Formats: sequence, structure tokens, C-alpha cells
Amino acid sequence: MVEGQAQLLEKLGICNEISFMRTLLKTGVSQTDRNLHIRDEQFDKVPVRIYEPKHPSGEPRRCLIYIHGGVGMIGTINAYAAVCRLFALKTKSMVVDIGYRLGPEHPHPAQFEDCMSAVTHFLKEAKNYGVDPNRIILVGDSSGGTLVSVVCHHLVTRRDIPRVRAQVLIYPSLQIVDATLPSYQQNSFVPVLVGKRIFHLIVKFSNEEVGDISGFMKNAHVPDYFLVKYRKWISADLIPDEFKVRGYVPIAPAPFSEKLYKAAELGFREDLCPLFATDDIIRQLPETFLLTCEYDPLRDDGLLYKKRLEDNGVPVTWLHLKKGYHGIMYRNDLLPIELKDAKRAMEHMANFIQRY
Repeated sequence: MVEGQAQLLEKLGICNEISFMRTLLKTGVSQTDRNLHIRDEQFDKVPVRIYEPKHPSGEPRRCLIYIHGGVGMIGTINAYAAVCRLFALKTKSMVVDIGYRLGPEHPHPAQFEDCMSAVTHFLKEAKNYGVDPNRIILVGDSSGGTLVSVVCHHLVTRRDIPRVRAQVLIYPSLQIVDATLPSYQQNSFVPVLVGKRIFHLIVKFSNEEVGDISGFMKNAHVPDYFLVKYRKWISADLIPDEFKVRGYVPIAPAPFSEKLYKAAELGFREDLCPLFATDDIIRQLPETFLLTCEYDPLRDDGLLYKKRLEDNGVPVTWLHLKKGYHGIMYRNDLLPIELKDAKRAMEHMANFIQRY
């Protein structure tokens, strides 16, 4: 409903849709907490916000580097303050939230470059912040989970900096090659995120004009050779049958559309799509916590990535929320309601994080 209002305001020339969503997300989010020291800094010219528990630590701290979601356009440090405060308090960790540049004003690869710069800077400088460089965990939700995955993929070959200890992926977006997967079909009309909304935002990010976006839902944006090449990793055949009971019908691809392909072209970059990574990269990834939600078109992205990781010997702690939806972990201080499933998910993530 909110997304519809934002689109209507833009059509009427009253307010830009993305600007409206940015303002709405940060409304009612407190930027302070009596139990935390909170300060803004820059890591290699990238703005970050640091949340540090006030209670003293008898040893170098653990640190979570948080990369927030928002399709690379909407999420901000201010909008995610409540989320980061909760992670810091529940896990007794320092949290660093990266304020990467946003699209469409700053096109790709600005978001990835900022995250890589901030993460590598902190891995090198962790000791100066009282952090054990071997206890650094990357956390990201939605498109932030995409960025966490891609950063981890790029870091596995680095020998000049400490290794990331673990990654926490919260309903991550990991591919846009197949929009006919069961989770896309089952959640085509389920709030908060629906399949068409994903591609609407992708088009916004790319600054392309495509008109009707319905072709995305039949994979009209995907060249035939791509579907064949990556079928071994991205296919409904790899989704367990228990996740098809809510409904799934194989859909033949629509005729290829060059216009749709151009709008979604970034999603075909092998160095940017986590599910395209080769096995020699996947098997070097750190231990992973993965959260998926039943009422989320991105659910199957997580299931496919879970299989890739496990097939390559990477330990995975998986939690699936049968009543969960995309965005369930987002918090706002105006509505301090903690849903039962969100609370359970946070407890599982905190337990995982506190192993390190």
C-alpha cells in the first residue's frame, strides 16, 4: 500500500517515489540509546555509524559489519538505526553500519565499492577499535545480503587481510535470472514484497524506461543461453517439494526482450550474482547463517544458495520462518512491536553470532 502511494505521488509530480520511501523509512527511528556509544566516522572516505556497548569488555570485542537493504536506493544509516541497536545489544557486539552511496544517483558499482572499501579498511584497522580482527562477522538483509555475499566472495582470495569469520544473510536477494521459481509464483500478491515490485525497483535503479514490466515474470529478460548455462544452480528442480505445495506450475519463457535485458543487465554479471560463483569460490566462504521466509518471493534464492554452500562443504545454520515475510526483521521505534517470529529469528541469529 505504501509503495502504491509513493508511485502515485510520483505520477502526480508531487514527490519522487524513492525520496518518499527514504523519508518514510527513517521516520520514527531513534538515533540514540542509553546503553550504547554511537558515533559517526568515515572508513576510507565511506560514512559509517558505530554502535558500541557501554559495558566494558575484558577482551577484544566481536564486531558485526552491517550492510543494510533497500535495493541500493532506499536504506540509510538513519533508517536502520533501530535494527543496528538491537543487534549490538542482543549480541553484546560492536556494530558498524555502512552508509554506502545510493542509486539511482550513484549507479553501480558505487554500492559495492563503498562496502568493499569500508570492510577492508576495518579488517585492517580493527585492533585500533578494540576489536579482534578474527571475530568480524558480516550481516546483511535483502539487497544488503546480496552485498554481504558479493563482498565475501571477493575477499576469499585476499591474503593481505584477516578473513571474515562468518556471514549472516537475512532473506537475501541472490539472483534475478529466474522469476518463475515457486516462491515468485506463490508470493505474487503477498505484501511486503511482491515479484513485480522487485523488478519495478530494479528498473528504477537502472534508470531505464521499459513500460510494461510483466515480461520479467516470464523471464523475457533472460537470454536463452543464460538459462541453459546456469540451470545446474538456478532451477525449480532444485527446490524441495515441500516448498511447492502452495502452488507451482512450470512456465515457459516468454520471447526475449532486449529492453528488459538492458534494464536488468547488472543481474547477469558473474562477479555480482552470488549464485553464479564457481565452486572454487563457494567452498572458501565462511560459515553462514541463513534466514528465509515463507511469504517472500526471495525465499528460493536462499534455498538455492543453501544448497550451493552445503554441496561445497560450507557449514550453514538455516532458519526458515513458516509465517515470515520479507522485511520482518526491520524495526521502527514508533511501532516498537516485536513479532513472535522476528523475536525468535533474532534469538537464533544472536546464538549463532555469540559462538565467535
